[in-house]
Amino acid sequence: MSDKEDKPDLSISLSRRKLLAGAGMAAGAAATLGVPGMSMAANSAGKEVRWDLETDVICVGTGSASCTAAVTAASRGAKVIVLEKMPMAGGTTGKSGGITWIPNNQFLVEAGLKDDKADCLKYIARYAYPERYAANSPTLGLSEHDYRMIETFYDNGTRMVDWMAKVEAMTFRPFQLWELEITPPDYGEHLAENKLNKGRALEPAVGAGPYSGGSSLAYQLETWLRNAGVPIMLEHKAEEIIFDGERVVGLVVSHAGKRINIKANKGVIFGSGGYAHNTDLIQRHQSPGLYGSCAAVGSTGDFIGMAQQLGARMGRLDTAWRTPVVLEEALQNRAVAHGVVFAPGDSMIHVNKYGKRCVNEKRNYNDRTRAHFTFDPVNAEYPNLFMFMVFDERTLQRNGGALPIPLDKRESAWLIEGKGAQGLGQQIRQRLQALAGKMGNYTLGDDFEANLDATIQRYNGFAKAGRDEDFDRGLHEYDQIWQKVFSPVREGSDFPSNSHPNSTMHPIDDSTLYAVILAPGALDTSGGPEINEHGQVLAADGQPIKGLYGAGNCVASPVGPAYVGAGGTIGVAMTFAWLAGTHVTGGEA
Repeated sequence: MSDKEDKPDLSISLSRRKLLAGAGMAAGAAATLGVPGMSMAANSAGKEVRWDLETDVICVGTGSASCTAAVTAASRGAKVIVLEKMPMAGGTTGKSGGITWIPNNQFLVEAGLKDDKADCLKYIARYAYPERYAANSPTLGLSEHDYRMIETFYDNGTRMVDWMAKVEAMTFRPFQLWELEITPPDYGEHLAENKLNKGRALEPAVGAGPYSGGSSLAYQLETWLRNAGVPIMLEHKAEEIIFDGERVVGLVVSHAGKRINIKANKGVIFGSGGYAHNTDLIQRHQSPGLYGSCAAVGSTGDFIGMAQQLGARMGRLDTAWRTPVVLEEALQNRAVAHGVVFAPGDSMIHVNKYGKRCVNEKRNYNDRTRAHFTFDPVNAEYPNLFMFMVFDERTLQRNGGALPIPLDKRESAWLIEGKGAQGLGQQIRQRLQALAGKMGNYTLGDDFEANLDATIQRYNGFAKAGRDEDFDRGLHEYDQIWQKVFSPVREGSDFPSNSHPNSTMHPIDDSTLYAVILAPGALDTSGGPEINEHGQVLAADGQPIKGLYGAGNCVASPVGPAYVGAGGTIGVAMTFAWLAGTHVTGGEA
């Protein structure tokens, strides 16, 4: 047979199936299986592979990374198949705010604002690698690879945005803080290296039917792919990468108990998410803990094992896009709906097991969570591993309904209440006893109550004076601006506005106190195989594995552990997915 006779045209055979991403569509994917007469090839193990399906590019996942790569490859003329192991599409992107952080974007240029490359790279490098950062170094103190990755992001982020608009897949607009219509500052807006500290965050320019935010972003990408005839095959899990000894040539995929071999003539791009719901990988790489995540439940790190079998070089595996989570909610189900991305209230503090404050409670979720991991070398413990968000009646009533503060305290399973520091401490001890066995050997310090009382009095003095001498809470713009969004006033509250000098701090009335136990969690992890500036996965020797690409949370983050601003995850994911989709189809970015 000729190649044409032997290999059916998937753009016809599959697009007819209208394999839409969404609930109830998985059954349609089964109709694509078992195509007869496909060619055979030998894999690296010397076994013959009989191909069930054939295409140019396989994209794994249906979040912003995989779908951006799919849009890019398809818009450049390639035949593409998108695989999703879950029954619904969208991934973690669909649960997100859909914000996309892009340096030097067109809207900054149109506004006459200069996002100088040298300054922007210094900001990212300083934030991501403070232990290595050197302003006068040609690579800012970073390795050549790490420097090249952040430089590639700066150079190509806005080009990705332009491309997505050009092919009519997605248009963006400057992100503003919802109904407040305020342009938010970056998460490290006060760092000296950040010369332009706002305006890089973008959002989808239009909603998609009933969708907004991340669900809108995911839905618009999916809709473009559907209209282009690209199959989105739900409940199809990538199980094994097929390597012919020189390059990746396809995937083994499982569906409904069957194994399907799909050939990829040009390459395979993984955008399959992190490993936030793989407890084995978490125990190995996320010490001392990651107790819950609002990532899509399919985020189990499947790509890591497959890439390791090919000899891929692993980048950092201990990083994550972090957020505190409510401990007791996460213990019931680690797949939580939301993290405590911003701690609401002004008469509120976080204390550790000794009743002492340990963090600026108003900093961004990623950086605030890292305070949980402080190690005490004398007592050989993590005193901040669990924090207690302590607040009074004012914050309960004024900000009720803002996670983790309940709208009605009678309906909260995790709220702890007590009279004064002494009473609250006793109630916390009782709660910890009830949770024994789920928190290791964790107990409060003997002086928790006395320290909590002293901590509240010290904090109250700061609140009255307007200056937090311990953690600079409210000193920087980020704290003040995001306070307005995440501390909404409950309708009917009879507590007045804060009349003290610092809008983020109000004295705590300790007659009745409340607490919620917070634990370290994540939006998703951000570690995995290392990629290069084209999105190619690297082998142990640093050379690219031909035909294998990755972007998003399934690979080592190109910007390290730095959450540079709102949309810092999606912006990087989409940029490197665009680069991968361009390179796999023979283009140059």
